[in-house]
Amino acid sequence: MSDTIMIVDDEHEIADLIEVYLKNENFEVFKFYSPTDALACLSNLKPDLAVLDVMMPEMNGFTLCQKIREKYTFPIIMLTAKDEETDKLTGLTLGADDYITKPFRPLELVARVKAQIRRYKRYNPFISENAETDILSHAGLSLNIKTHECFLHQEPVVLTPTEFTILQILLENAGNVISAEQLFHRIWKDEYYSKRNNTITVHIRHLREKLHDSVDRPKYIKTIWGVGYKIEK
Repeated sequence: MSDTIMIVDDEHEIADLIEVYLKNENFEVFKFYSPTDALACLSNLKPDLAVLDVMMPEMNGFTLCQKIREKYTFPIIMLTAKDEETDKLTGLTLGADDYITKPFRPLELVARVKAQIRRYKRYNPFISENAETDILSHAGLSLNIKTHECFLHQEPVVLTPTEFTILQILLENAGNVISAEQLFHRIWKDEYYSKRNNTITVHIRHLREKLHDSVDRPKYIKTIWGVGYKIEK
């Protein structure tokens, strides 16, 4: 069965272009020019990934992303109209997994869609049957790889796919420092990382908020300045 992609962009030409390229890669595509229409169809659509434009008159992509994250954990890629750092940080903070700046190369967008889908499926409970360890735990934090669930002192913590993956990598490598670059390449499997890219930093910050952790006195994610991140054994 083909993976299902939801596109939401009020610019018809861009939405149509993305649709063509994704269909050429055998994705099933549902295209919306209105975020309200997309929300109305979401429960029946059940996409594997969403591509959301940021600048839309009826409802911006940030609000749409936030509404999606209230119920769903599938990957979200944001389309930003300009290379604005604040747009990127806002999208990631609200639960987006990746962003791409307009104008973009369609093949790069397709590559990022594939990377997100691949990672999402890798940690899907029906595909993680061969995981060496189903449960990763540390100081009241528990990560169930098989069911893709996170608990903090037995209370559920809702994580995006990217947040879940980062936490899993850190727990699997407890005691070792993992650099932002290593995390980036482990997650996205490609080479569009640069030293100025702070995507991982934003996701780490969001994870800390959800785990009620702090930078100064971390109980879970410790920053090793100039090197990377680690969870102590």
